[in-house]
Amino acid sequence: AITNGIALDGTLRSYCGTFLIFSDYLRPSLRLAALMGIPSLFVFTHDSIYLGEDGPTHQPIEHLDALRAIPNMHVFRPADGPETAAAYAWIARHTTGPSLLALSRQKLPALQRAHAFSAADVARGAYAVRDPANPQVVLVASGSEVSLACDAAEKLHAENVAARVVSLPCLELFNAQPASWRNQLIPSEAVPVVAIEAARGQSLRGLVGTRGFVYGIDRFGASAPYTDLAEFFGFTPDRVCARVLEHLRPPGEG
Repeated sequence: AITNGIALDGTLRSYCGTFLIFSDYLRPSLRLAALMGIPSLFVFTHDSIYLGEDGPTHQPIEHLDALRAIPNMHVFRPADGPETAAAYAWIARHTTGPSLLALSRQKLPALQRAHAFSAADVARGAYAVRDPANPQVVLVASGSEVSLACDAAEKLHAENVAARVVSLPCLELFNAQPASWRNQLIPSEAVPVVAIEAARGQSLRGLVGTRGFVYGIDRFGASAPYTDLAEFFGFTPDRVCARVLEHLRPPGEG
């Protein structure tokens, strides 16, 4: 609420920060910032089950979906440092509504991108990180799951399956783009699309069409080191690869 008051004064660009799970306590202020169209910035960290030892009470599951559902709120979940910087560059220029950054607790690798990267990629909400010719499946991910998707794509390549990997730092910006461009990047009716997010993932269902699926979490988290949680919930390259292959090559179809 104080952040919103400072934003209303207009002298400073205000922000506040806490764990993503505590967005539950902030919802009235988040909603009012969106309703009033003021440029408050909410910086959330510890954005998934990977905070591990704090246990399920502190591990967000449904929160990204709930925050994406607020009108006039831009939710950014960047995959690495350059994406975070590009997201902040967009936020700094946006003055007609609040924005939100959902950041990881754990360290993330810098992405190895197929093409030169620019802030315009994040400003469109999504872009291809890995883009082979004639992809047989498209893996869409946000935040810490983008590097996971890239690792899974490498394993799929070893199985003679070409996978495009799309980073989705901001669903709201992506949905604002022309349909022709969106369908070219994520052609859900042409090839299967798998949306990967270490959360409930309901807000990503519109991306996968009838041929794909959401690879998410449909229960609360657990208390354990984050590497153990990744294995338990299936967020490892081997597990993602196996699930995609099962979808592409159902038993009995060769």
